[in-house]
Amino acid sequence: MGKRRREVRREPGTNNTRKYAVIGAAAAVVIGAGVGAWAFTGGDEAADQADAIPTGPLTAAEVKGAATKFLDAWAAGEPARAARQTDAPTAAQAALDAYAKSARTGPVEIQKGKRAKAKVPFSVATTVTWEKTDKPWAYESELTVVRRAADGRPLVHWQPSVLHPDLAEGDQLVTGEAGTPPIRALDRDGGELTKEKYPSLGAVLDSLRERYGEKAGGTPGVELRVVRAEKPEKEKKADGAEAKSGDDDELPDKTLLTLAEGKEGTLRTTLSAKAQATAEKEVAERKKASVVALRPSTGEILAFANSNPEGFNVALQGSLAPGSTMKIVSASMLLEKDLAGIDKKHPCPKYSSYGGWKFQNVEKFKITGGTFRDSFGASCNTAFISQAKKLKDDDLTKQSQQVFGLGKDDWAIGVPSFDGAVPVQSDASMAASLIGQGGVRANPLNMASVVATAKTGEFHQPYLVSPEVDGRSLAKAERKLSASAQSQLKALLTHTAVAGSGAEPMAGLGSDVGAKTGSAEVDNQKKPNGWFTAWRGDVAAAAVIQEGGRGGASAGPLVRAVLLGS
Repeated sequence: MGKRRREVRREPGTNNTRKYAVIGAAAAVVIGAGVGAWAFTGGDEAADQADAIPTGPLTAAEVKGAATKFLDAWAAGEPARAARQTDAPTAAQAALDAYAKSARTGPVEIQKGKRAKAKVPFSVATTVTWEKTDKPWAYESELTVVRRAADGRPLVHWQPSVLHPDLAEGDQLVTGEAGTPPIRALDRDGGELTKEKYPSLGAVLDSLRERYGEKAGGTPGVELRVVRAEKPEKEKKADGAEAKSGDDDELPDKTLLTLAEGKEGTLRTTLSAKAQATAEKEVAERKKASVVALRPSTGEILAFANSNPEGFNVALQGSLAPGSTMKIVSASMLLEKDLAGIDKKHPCPKYSSYGGWKFQNVEKFKITGGTFRDSFGASCNTAFISQAKKLKDDDLTKQSQQVFGLGKDDWAIGVPSFDGAVPVQSDASMAASLIGQGGVRANPLNMASVVATAKTGEFHQPYLVSPEVDGRSLAKAERKLSASAQSQLKALLTHTAVAGSGAEPMAGLGSDVGAKTGSAEVDNQKKPNGWFTAWRGDVAAAAVIQEGGRGGASAGPLVRAVLLGS
């Protein structure tokens, strides 16, 4: 993997199975247009021509015809003719020309699948050759037919994923000696970690190889792989400070076929095989679920998993409103500012307004004459909104960054991650941030870290690979939570786990526990995202179930299972 030689890609398609050998050499996919246009000069003749242009949804015959022309031409080894059947012929021909040269494929067999509206799936089978080694390679892809506005002609919508579903803009398919040796990733006890056994680790194992392959002591093999587009090394923020290179947003190169095995290096991670197996099992039983477990005392990540292991890694990289789990941070701030005390009287009305917005509690409950302990345990929104008028716009941002290490873009966990975001906001958006809405964004990794910091009083940056492997520096928080605030916050979380909104999922887990429930409204979703974060002993975990509803009922049982299985 590493930063390897660039070449390009190729792809599939056809009704009746055909074979072809692609010939060509373009080394980069260039996005082009090549869309023709009619020029009308006015008058009745022009109007008649305009009326003759087909419009509206594509018919089944149009979709089938356009897909067949493209796939048949491609399978016949005629990339120029195939490219003319797309809405970006320049880009399509460059990619098709380069496909055989860079991926080193031989004759290709393409089988068209059953159409689904404007989408046509197809399968590809070919042989990849490197020197005297030949290996079969097969995969499935999909194309979409669109109507060109200029003349109404049905055409294949060109995008790199037509060649192969793993390709994005600027990516290439390359066969050759891998720039990075393979690795054998190990759990904390020396057991091997594989994608087959732990599906959620797939992309992360690729990333570990990308970053640590050369340090792990192996030698590269020969592979067909997706080589990702290079990104600028450095970007500048608006204030002129250097931003990250985008590495944490970057997908690692991906091996698709191994033609000659390299020698593996070994890399030990902080993952626990037991915890990872539990997390994988639990998310597999749920939809849109993501979870992370870590050690509060050190920050070592024990497990992470996602219901869709082939999709985006929400557990480590997600950017979602964390809902009421953010009240852990907000409560710590109110405690330090003496705007709340665990057993002091604290307002929790049905409604509270700020900045022109009217906020309410779930099911419009209220607590009359209650304490902050009561409000926190019941997850009262208005208990926090009512204090907004006493806060500065940047107070929550400072608390998040200085105590909990959130939103500074400096975590270095060993693989791509998102560090959370708590931007400075004003008026109603500032108030909404106090209850984890507004512009606040986080993922289960962030919220597991938040509850861990609440337990210990000190931020420990989570990490998956020890900094001793590569000498990188872990992020630090500017200060610890004050002793008084930390003592009260820990007690609030324990109360929530024992007698508050988190009591049901935390029942029977012992006395060294703490928890916070959450739900976050999302536009155009019927049900909110359900959140839950908790600790048990020296294990903290957080989970989100998108469109799961109330966090205690949806994400709570998932966190409970992972705490028990870690």
